[in-house]
Amino acid sequence: MSFAPLPSAVPPGLINLYSDTQTKPTPGLRAAMARAEVGDEQRGEDPSVNALCERMADLLGKEAAMFLPSGTMCNEIAVLVHCRPGDEVIGAADCHILVAEGGAPAALASVLVTPLRSLRGQFSPADVEAAIRPTSRYAPTTRLVAAEQTANLGGGTVWPVAQLNAVAETAKRHGLATHLDGARLMNAVVASGIAAREHAKGFDTVWVDFTKGLGAPVGAVLAGSRALIGEAWRWKQRLGGAFRQGGICAAGCLYALDHHVERLVEDHANARALAAGLAQLPGIAVDAPETNLVFFDVSGTGMTAEEFCHALEAEGVRMGAMGPTRVRACTHLDISAADIQAALDATERVLARACKAA
Repeated sequence: MSFAPLPSAVPPGLINLYSDTQTKPTPGLRAAMARAEVGDEQRGEDPSVNALCERMADLLGKEAAMFLPSGTMCNEIAVLVHCRPGDEVIGAADCHILVAEGGAPAALASVLVTPLRSLRGQFSPADVEAAIRPTSRYAPTTRLVAAEQTANLGGGTVWPVAQLNAVAETAKRHGLATHLDGARLMNAVVASGIAAREHAKGFDTVWVDFTKGLGAPVGAVLAGSRALIGEAWRWKQRLGGAFRQGGICAAGCLYALDHHVERLVEDHANARALAAGLAQLPGIAVDAPETNLVFFDVSGTGMTAEEFCHALEAEGVRMGAMGPTRVRACTHLDISAADIQAALDATERVLARACKAA
């Protein structure tokens, strides 16, 4: 996976399909943040943060929850809470913890992340069973199993809840801890029609990001038992994740829960429309999307992914190069059905020029 350098400013009128982190706060969300009740978050006196954490603990079926600045911090604090230096974490070969957090598990927790063979970001109980090391003074101790719902680099795929439960049960049978990276968990909830707590049921810790499909500018919530969240607070302090009057941010997250969850179905519909249109274009091979992420291969066009994205941005559409010829487009609340058609028209122009040049 590669990330091309981004320009310093977003061109006017850009159709930004680079990520669902690119959303701008809606007027209603900004208003909710402006009128937020606030207090000292570290002393437990911020009513908006408290309300968000109580709501998320209930939503995820856990005893307690903690507000953090980012999903990456949620993942890393979970690793730090569950593991000790020299331990091993197992997860999909393309999981966020391994490929997109700057080597933080090694740098911060001194743990090894061992990749599991996966199919579109998902693995089986048998894969977990095979990866667990026998107890030996010569080997690291396998301590934690991490899954990602939805599986980002797997194509935004939704793990079946039965498979998540089976993976968690296998881990528990071997005395391992379990962690669910729920960055886009609410996309999975909307796509599957199954409540968030059912997805999270077998996991000791789980988190949800508010800065992706839910459209808030900052914030994620990590949930687990009271004991685990109590221990996580020490790491939150150590890593500089404690807020002051965090309620301004938490109010935006509460607004997103009320107004931006059910509408995720629109993002999924736009992703399907984009995929269907791309599949009709020469040289492009598309993975069928399950949520709001559309991955496709441009090797048949004679272009690399970066060349394709550069040419497309010149047409007013931004996507992301995720490999030599793999491209990702991500739908979100700032993308309309009309934007999808405009993106397809722009792609057609890029391909026509490439064909002419060839």
